[in-house]
Amino acid sequence: MRIRIVDAFTDRPFAGNPAGVLVLDAFPGDDRLQNIALEVNHAETAFTHPLPAGGEADWALRWFTPAAEVDLCGHATLATAHVLHSTGTHEGPVRFATRSGVLAATPAEDGSITLDFPTTALTPVTVPDGVTEALGTQPLSAHDTGPHVGDLLVELPDERSVHGLRPDHRALGAHSRRGVIATARAENPALGYDFVSRCFFPNIGIDEDPVTGSAHTALAPFWAERLGRTTLTGLQASPRAGRVRTELRGERTLLGGRAVTVMEGELLA
Repeated sequence: MRIRIVDAFTDRPFAGNPAGVLVLDAFPGDDRLQNIALEVNHAETAFTHPLPAGGEADWALRWFTPAAEVDLCGHATLATAHVLHSTGTHEGPVRFATRSGVLAATPAEDGSITLDFPTTALTPVTVPDGVTEALGTQPLSAHDTGPHVGDLLVELPDERSVHGLRPDHRALGAHSRRGVIATARAENPALGYDFVSRCFFPNIGIDEDPVTGSAHTALAPFWAERLGRTTLTGLQASPRAGRVRTELRGERTLLGGRAVTVMEGELLA
């Protein structure tokens, strides 16, 4: 069983968000999928297999963190599409059947890939008690991303506040199903990005996710409303960092980026 490690939302190795990718003939049992993801020990491991021709999707796709299966994952979808295209396993746009419906990934001539994901609806909420203490800074606002994504999105006063976060991960876990997205407007858009973010997901075994595609389905509508533009670029300011191009199209959000395969091996167990 071939396994690849792919760095997503980056054009260079050892940056962006690493994901395990396994191309299979069919899915084994859930316990085996979870054990493989735990062994890989990256934020997500993606498992995919081909579907019969003529259906609404070309491939089935599932994502597992080291601790649980998740409903939506951007970087591992990008990594999977990259593997299928770079190995010649699939040509042109690919449609994945997932827990979040059919998700499309379209390659461009420059090597980038654009994902077509559902837009996350945001509900303004009062900043929950304890969030300020857990983050170490006072948010300007808070939004619930709903059950599908399962995060609390908080806006911070400035970009410096996002970079400087040293949160209490255990305490953050009490305030959402998955975790907390912290974001702020970019201080200098001339650097090529419009907003910054960091994502903390202690409830699924990820203290800080390096680059999170699913979070950008909430960040895109949040910042499109404030900045007055539907096409934006976000910098996820984790230690590995990565950039995500976003385009808001009503109920759908396009996420663009690149990926690099950094490792290939054989799963023996």
